Amino acid sequence: MFKGPFEESIIKRAREKGLVEIKIHNLRKWAIDKHGTVDDRPYGGGVGMILMIEPIYKALQELKGKRQKANQDTSEVAERTPRRWREAKAKTILLTPQGKVFNQKMAGRLSKLDHLILICGHYEGVDERVRKYLVDEEISIGDYVLTGGELPAMVLVDAIVRLLPGVLEKEEAIKEESFKNWKLEIGNWKLLENPQYTRPANFRGWKVPKILLSGDHQKIAEWRKKQALKRTKERRPDLLKK
Repeated sequence: MFKGPFEESIIKRAREKGLVEIKIHNLRKWAIDKHGTVDDRPYGGGVGMILMIEPIYKALQELKGKRQKANQDTSEVAERTPRRWREAKAKTILLTPQGKVFNQKMAGRLSKLDHLILICGHYEGVDERVRKYLVDEEISIGDYVLTGGELPAMVLVDAIVRLLPGVLEKEEAIKEESFKNWKLEIGNWKLLENPQYTRPANFRGWKVPKILLSGDHQKIAEWRKKQALKRTKERRPDLLKK
């Protein structure tokens, strides 16, 4: 499932440049039996299967152990290990419908960390003890039901990676995107992006607003702010309440 999104476009280039390292781990590697079992029936009965705590615990122990070993290792191998890995700021995140809804502010915060472990829920969920004892944070990408946490994990990775230094060729583009902050007279609003146009200026009688062809950068900036505020009020009034 991860192969396509992580081997195309911006994420692919970021990986090739060594700006981000992405590893996919199959939970069955840490299964408790020869059959690769990672789920079981819920106590108390019910429909569906639950991901077991033991394979997840063992996986986290191994993955975190590698990072801790790199932190403690003073050999020549450690010297060749990137400093950001040896002194990693890390979080373990569970992708779950009950988590906080993901947004751009969260993407920015997570992009400043050095190591993220994303646990993808599946089936009817995970053993509650995973949430209670093993993760730092729970994140959802919206109030709807998906087959598993793989797609939400891809969404997080895409949103976070593009914020890493050097990933985008024109880093100023990050500052001019949807959900940016503009300081207006009425406060610091979180706005959707203003309407954008490109050539031709007139297509089948559908024309680009004259102000964008004027060359007056100050008036264009004012128009864009007004349009962004208008769009946000119409389409996402909830953003202005936060």
